[in-house]
Amino acid sequence: MRVIARMNVGGPALQVSTLMRGLDTELFDHRLYTGFVGPDEADYVHQRARDVQVCRVPTLGRAVMPAADLRALVELTMAMRRFRPHIVHTHTAKAGTLGRMAAVIAHVPVRVHTFHGHLLHGYFTPAKTRLVVGAERGLAAVTDRLVAVGSKVRDDLVAAGIGRPQQYAVVPPGTTLAAPPPRSEARKRLGLPENCPVVAYVGRVTRVKRPDRFLSVAREVRRAVPNARFVVCGDGDLHYELETAVDLSQSMRLLGWRADVETVYAASDLVLLTSDNEGMPVSLIEAGLAGVPTVATNVGSVAEVVQHGDTGFLAPPDVQDLSRHVVELLLDDRLRHRMGQQARSWTTQRFGAERLVQDTHDLYASIAGDRGWWPTPQPKGENR
Repeated sequence: MRVIARMNVGGPALQVSTLMRGLDTELFDHRLYTGFVGPDEADYVHQRARDVQVCRVPTLGRAVMPAADLRALVELTMAMRRFRPHIVHTHTAKAGTLGRMAAVIAHVPVRVHTFHGHLLHGYFTPAKTRLVVGAERGLAAVTDRLVAVGSKVRDDLVAAGIGRPQQYAVVPPGTTLAAPPPRSEARKRLGLPENCPVVAYVGRVTRVKRPDRFLSVAREVRRAVPNARFVVCGDGDLHYELETAVDLSQSMRLLGWRADVETVYAASDLVLLTSDNEGMPVSLIEAGLAGVPTVATNVGSVAEVVQHGDTGFLAPPDVQDLSRHVVELLLDDRLRHRMGQQARSWTTQRFGAERLVQDTHDLYASIAGDRGWWPTPQPKGENR
């Protein structure tokens, strides 16, 4: 039984959808339980995963509301008692809390939780962060396996006292990207000029992503490359900061959420990420699959996606450093092309959907072997 608070467009929903599609149904009877997205979010199931069946828990959303959360806990507990899963695997912080609590109450044999990032930096005040860390430490004590999307995410969590090193498995994201249209066609669809440099941002527009920093970088880049254009594919509670940037109104296209994200990458010369904190951003993996280099803040496990100097550039969360790298790439066609080719090769090899499914299969097989549900953990495809 897989539990995620909401299937909003983003990395966790993409990973969950990939697993629901990819795991062998002859070996795994698995169900997905989720709430509804918020008013400023797009639903990944509706946009890109209509083939994925979900069981809706109406009160299992993003916001923390004690009465609604209690109802979600009761509903999840009842669902577990009906389904009687061997494993409950939770994703995202709120679902990780309620899902694991329900699993304990329902006496589910094994509890697994995936950290798609963490809330240690850039989200809360120090006092609230201490509360989050305390809660995660307690939950780790009743969790059999903890999964981190990157080594840096795991190391940060262990350093914070959340779980023991031997509890962790590192399972990087895996995805595919639809075939992109030709560059000229992509730009026509997005209303972009044919001959101008284009910088893309793909993701939620919220505090931790630092849209204010994105705007500051855009202004610096425009001083050096006056004809540069910027596209934002995404939405969020700070979208108004982009809408009210009057000085950039003629050079910035706000696309909102789009199902054809491959069109955005095809139209772009590079992808820019300005976050204060990240797990392992799927948008950068998608950019690599599309052959587009990246300029990103060196936070979380970003450095496990972007190879500095080879597939893009990493920088501290500093406007001047980020701007310098963006300008360098926009002005050097040969460098940009080389990095794009290397990004495609690297991400295709390391972050394919089949690898994610196989890693997760192996994790479950290991648990099944340890518990005696299967004779021994075996690679997929061998007889049991």
